[in-house]
Amino acid sequence: PIRSSDRRKLRQRVLQSFPVLQAEEGDVLVPDGLQLQRFSTHLDEPGVAYLSPEGDPLWFAIGKGSDDLIPTVYTLWKRPDLLPFLSTPAPVVPKLVGGADLMIPGVVQHSPALASDQLVSVTQYHRGAIGPPLAVGTMAVSSDTLRSAEETDVKGKAVYVLHTWKDALWEMGPSKKMDVPAPRELKASEADVSDDEDGDPDGEPNETAEAASKEVDNKQPEAETKLGDASPEAVSSTSTAKLTPEDVSSILRAALLQAISTSLSGLPPSSFPMTASTFWSTYVLPARPAYALGTYGLADSSAIDVKQSTFKNVKTFLKNSAKDGLIKIKETKSDVMVTAVFPKHPDAAGHHSHRTVGDIEAKAKKAVIREKEEREAEEKRKGEFQVAELWQPSGTTVPFFVAAGKDTSGFYNINDIKTITTDYISSHRLINANDQQYINVGSDEALAGAVSVKGKDTPEFMKRDEVLKLVRAHMQAWHQITADGRDIVRKKGEMKPVSVVVKIRQGRKACTLITGFEPFGLEAEEIADELRKICASSTTVTPIHGKPNALEVMVQGKQIKNVTEFLLARGIPKSWVASSDQASGKKK
Repeated sequence: PIRSSDRRKLRQRVLQSFPVLQAEEGDVLVPDGLQLQRFSTHLDEPGVAYLSPEGDPLWFAIGKGSDDLIPTVYTLWKRPDLLPFLSTPAPVVPKLVGGADLMIPGVVQHSPALASDQLVSVTQYHRGAIGPPLAVGTMAVSSDTLRSAEETDVKGKAVYVLHTWKDALWEMGPSKKMDVPAPRELKASEADVSDDEDGDPDGEPNETAEAASKEVDNKQPEAETKLGDASPEAVSSTSTAKLTPEDVSSILRAALLQAISTSLSGLPPSSFPMTASTFWSTYVLPARPAYALGTYGLADSSAIDVKQSTFKNVKTFLKNSAKDGLIKIKETKSDVMVTAVFPKHPDAAGHHSHRTVGDIEAKAKKAVIREKEEREAEEKRKGEFQVAELWQPSGTTVPFFVAAGKDTSGFYNINDIKTITTDYISSHRLINANDQQYINVGSDEALAGAVSVKGKDTPEFMKRDEVLKLVRAHMQAWHQITADGRDIVRKKGEMKPVSVVVKIRQGRKACTLITGFEPFGLEAEEIADELRKICASSTTVTPIHGKPNALEVMVQGKQIKNVTEFLLARGIPKSWVASSDQASGKKK
């Protein structure tokens, strides 16, 4: 539970972040008895969720120290127009619930004046109506990109989905079985929608649905839903606001207050005096509020410039700010120098921090870098061998797979085995009523046989993890190796990594021994020839005693690094190379 004072602060944050809300709605969306739950995402990002007294999650934030409140689907069903929206066909909804982001070809209609990184909801498309929000996320592109998608064949992601109906966050709430609200009617004064005549009878365009799954061209309706004038986090009226010089001046002042209360306040005194150009470009411009882009339908921040303000130039702006007591300046013949800033000024101290243009640009830069790294990783994976560990039913596990209705000659990975076993336990009601960690093994002949150990009595109850472990252990291990341009190799037995070991031979001489490379199609003589050049050392190839079909390559000296790099360059995954230096006792 959170204190009443913290609840009031949260309520105020909600009202400030979502200006479309009336004051009395704050008590509905941030009720008394609010609870707080900290969590970690599957990517180990810290987060916090705010739950109603009944336990339904209402708001959440992701990221250490993040102030960006995100409404859950529970909250959006109470106030469906809280966020601007994008609509997608019904066949796409299960993909979003399953963890996918919304792709551009899957967008049928959307609010205008959407900016990249803006918080939005995703609804199911209905002809002449707006479906209830089923997901919430941030825009990956602007609405200009969406509008031009049909002409320019733009593809890729439209929304980075953060939370959906029926996901883990939704399932926390006791109201998770509540019915989905009916679509709300689109009034002429609220929106202007043109239906797609090529859609199905329910108004779900078939081409768009197919494109959302395959990321191919779609046929969008000619007109978009228009919810007009965007507020800092939402869009609520019927026309986009016009950006005036007074608006630009107000936005730049907000940027100055943001910079003073954050980045500038942490600078050491030695950072001053600072030239006006550095002060302006490094601190003020990046601090411009991101919500201004959505409010005025701007594709980028270039229009929010001092030349378009009432000040006309940076010098006049700084003089005015110094007159207000926010900064201190010193004029020279050639420039204006900022000599101090005053974070304790009432306006700076009372400033409510906002997401900035700099944050968006930094995130976009990271996205470009991440995309480049993913492309490089994908290219690298194309040349790599893919190793899959598989198991086939055998012995005592065959009757179990027959009872589960599965192919006894098939090959299964570890996740398949877990799913089959878990489904069997659930369908046969084998979970212990007193302790759900335990399975009633003794009450099912097929499962008892699959987990029985020779020479030992099978227990009546067994932990779930132990059941899964024994089922897999009693199956026949196989491994499969695939690579682009090569035939699939599938062999019986457990796969072992390539061994690279440094040992002392012939007294005090260290040498590097390589074994176990045959499954990856490498020839011993080829390895020896290549490593002779790479390591500038002598190499030899000898049979391994007791293994007539296996060879050992020896390289003079401690060559673990060179040998490992050679193997990786040949497409062997790093996880399948095991190295150790037995000459010094070090293992890698």
